[in-house]
Amino acid sequence: MLRFRSSAAIAASLAVIASLIGAASRAGAASMPPQQIQSATATGQPIAGISCDAMEGQHIHIHQHLVILDRGKPVEIPPNVGQPAGRRCLYWVHTHTPDGIIHIEAPQDRGFTLGDFFAIWGQPLTRTEAASAHAAKGASLRVWVNGKAYKGDPRKIVLAKHADIVIESGPPFPKPPKFTTWGPL
Repeated sequence: MLRFRSSAAIAASLAVIASLIGAASRAGAASMPPQQIQSATATGQPIAGISCDAMEGQHIHIHQHLVILDRGKPVEIPPNVGQPAGRRCLYWVHTHTPDGIIHIEAPQDRGFTLGDFFAIWGQPLTRTEAASAHAAKGASLRVWVNGKAYKGDPRKIVLAKHADIVIESGPPFPKPPKFTTWGPL
């Protein structure tokens, strides 16, 4: 067990830990698997104003579907995004399974965006990259929301009920798959 002689030593140790986590999320994002990035960045502290709570919120309970295609091949959206390992909390925006279903279960009424999800996931999202998918030099990703081309900043896509989001880098650029198996979601 570590023992500190002063609050300054504690503060210095916490600063070192925070800088290591920040460096891992910035420098290692390109080479670390998504699960490790999530572990390094989702420490249970609020992210983008979203808390990690002991229970799922019940005021808002909606779902979205996300597909990322990197040159026609699916990029895994891992299970348990927003569920920090070793912590007993769950971010209001999270996944349970590796099928691209995003869950929003929040205790308060507020809007959520795709940028919020990527911040919790610890992955980059810009006009030219989404997780491990990168647009060709000088090009942008192709983004589709509910089957319609989206030309804006992908971080600002609203996570509305049953939003179906497809992000593609290419070529090739296959026809965006339509998600239709909402079932009881």
